[in-house]
Amino acid sequence: MEQVTIIGSGHMARAIAVRMLAGRHSVQILGRNGQKTRELVEFLGAGAQGGGEGAAIEGGIVFLAVPFEEGKNTVLVYGEALAGKVIVDISNPVDLSTFDRLLVPAGTSAVEEIARHASPDAHIVKAFNTCLAKPLEAGSVAGLPLDVFISGDSEQAKVKVSAVAAASGLRPIDVGPLRRARELEAIMLLVMGLQLSPDQDNFNWDTSLKILP
Repeated sequence: MEQVTIIGSGHMARAIAVRMLAGRHSVQILGRNGQKTRELVEFLGAGAQGGGEGAAIEGGIVFLAVPFEEGKNTVLVYGEALAGKVIVDISNPVDLSTFDRLLVPAGTSAVEEIARHASPDAHIVKAFNTCLAKPLEAGSVAGLPLDVFISGDSEQAKVKVSAVAAASGLRPIDVGPLRRARELEAIMLLVMGLQLSPDQDNFNWDTSLKILP
């Protein structure tokens, strides 16, 4: 099975790791906070290993489970070490102080900004940004498997991300080229805002986007 590397040690890193292990993939966690990284690896158990920021990346698929700005810094730090690897950006560039705007200009996206800083030989994909941590760790919401919307300019890279998502019990949906991430990120501005709305008492960061026939 595929070996994946997850950069980050927060809630989304944990949720992605749980799903990857459920799909029988091995997981490498690389985190800036050594204690949080060790605690996460201990929680995950067999199939998981950890390391510090800057450690050698072992996975062929690398999840950036960090905020947008940290994602840009991460690809700069690793540089050519990411060449040939599939880089999955999961970030949502939402202004968390107001939840009323995106932090990237119109006509671009967080993942496109990250791609500009990454090795030209890395294969950049947007995926998992529409999945909130709680339902992602569970793998389902309202009894249905989560949808994972995937955009990217490399068909081979999208196939690899689709495969690990499907093996993990999720439903991958290819939405087209990398620029479709603009819509994926924009819709999450609305979804994340709804979690905080006083008019939506039943939303508690446990929702998910789902396409139904």
